[in-house]
Amino acid sequence: MSRYPAEGASSRLRLLQYLPFITTGHDDFYVASFFNEKYMLFLNGKRKLPYLNIIWCYIRRFFHCLSCVFFDTIWVEKEIFPYLPSWFERFFVLVGKRVVVDYDDAVYLQYKNGNLKKFLLGNKIEKVMKHASLVIAGNRNLADKAKLSGAENVLIIPTVIDIRRYPQDPNYNYRDKVSYIGWIGSPSTEKYLIEMKDALSSICEKFSVKLLVVGASDKILSHFKNNHIELVSWSADSEVELIKKMDIGIMPLIDNEWEKGKCGYKIIQYMAVGIPVIASPIGVNVDIVNDSKSGLLASTQDEWISACSTLISSSALREMYGKNGRAAVENIYCVQQQYKSIKESLIIN
Repeated sequence: MSRYPAEGASSRLRLLQYLPFITTGHDDFYVASFFNEKYMLFLNGKRKLPYLNIIWCYIRRFFHCLSCVFFDTIWVEKEIFPYLPSWFERFFVLVGKRVVVDYDDAVYLQYKNGNLKKFLLGNKIEKVMKHASLVIAGNRNLADKAKLSGAENVLIIPTVIDIRRYPQDPNYNYRDKVSYIGWIGSPSTEKYLIEMKDALSSICEKFSVKLLVVGASDKILSHFKNNHIELVSWSADSEVELIKKMDIGIMPLIDNEWEKGKCGYKIIQYMAVGIPVIASPIGVNVDIVNDSKSGLLASTQDEWISACSTLISSSALREMYGKNGRAAVENIYCVQQQYKSIKESLIIN
């Protein structure tokens, strides 16, 4: 039971891309997303909030739940019904279903604000984690939360790429002249890029480089000079080629609890094409960058300027970090490596 259809990154990466690897010819499975394509248009900033459609999504999910009685295992992305108590998760446990829940964000924080919401739902996600047969967590922070909530079986699975979509270019040239510092994301995450606009603008001015921004809204253009930024729409078909145009990939974050639950997927995408990364030392970013030796960490504006300057000035350093990152993706951060742990855990639990 995914939260989004294939257009939603979290559902596509945390659940859908694993199905061909963990199901076999005799397995029966059914994928049911909570939100539909109309809601995705809203999330991508292409239409207003579709209130009636959201009501339909709740009704549709209820009928999905009825069909679950015919399955042994129910794999839930985050929760069955957003902003409702965990009645159905608990019911499926009580009737003997194996309930597997997956988290790639600190979604429990959304129920900690507001007196009424906190009173009714404040411990919802913790209860779901506690009673689940298996909790799949995207990083160590989320896994620790699950264990503190009483979960007995917790598996850490990073948010990874399908290596087949990122073929290695043996002739890739770590050129002396850097053309693009790149960022990929969505309108909801462009705020992190804006947070570092002073440092990035300074780097663009000093080294005559451009920001290649993929997936942000048009609003981002007002924060940078025209000659400092190139904005491109995101699509599943073009994202890999766009990342390949980048010389350095960046992932700035704000140091809050929500950000500590993020899974560093941008970093892994950059590593997959063999480019060095610069990231904020928040949450799992630290583990990915330090363990793979794929780039630099930077907190303040000055540190971001310094990190960018260092990589722009040294093609040898960019090549070393880039090749380290690619190797880490091939050995760890790809679905071809991670599916084995999921399949084994689903069998055991």
